[in-house]
Amino acid sequence: MGEHIIKLPDVGEGVAEAELVEWHVKIGDMVREDTVLAAVMTDKATVEIPSPVDGEILWLGAEIGDTVAIGSPIVRLKVVGEGNVVADTKSPEVTAASTPTPN
Repeated sequence: MGEHIIKLPDVGEGVAEAELVEWHVKIGDMVREDTVLAAVMTDKATVEIPSPVDGEILWLGAEIGDTVAIGSPIVRLKVVGEGNVVADTKSPEVTAASTPTPN
C-alpha cells in the first residue's frame, strides 16, 4: 500500500488560490477515480475537484471556508501500489496531529 497526495490544481488562468466551499468526502471514505472530492470557488467560478485515483481518504487538508493556494496538498489517499509519496519526504503539515475536521 502507498499514499497519494492530491494537490489543488490550477483551476483557472491567473488564479493563485481558491476557497474551499464543500467537501464531498470524509476521512475513511473509499473513493474511485473521478469521484468528486471537493468544490472550490475562485473569483471566476466554482470548480469540482475529482480524484485521479482509487483509494481511501486518510487526510483532508483544509476546512470549509479556508483559502487554499494552488499546488497545496488538499487530500491524502491510501492507494494500492506505491502512490506518489516517498515515505521519508512526508511533510509535517500532513500528519495526523494537524488533521482538520470538516464541518
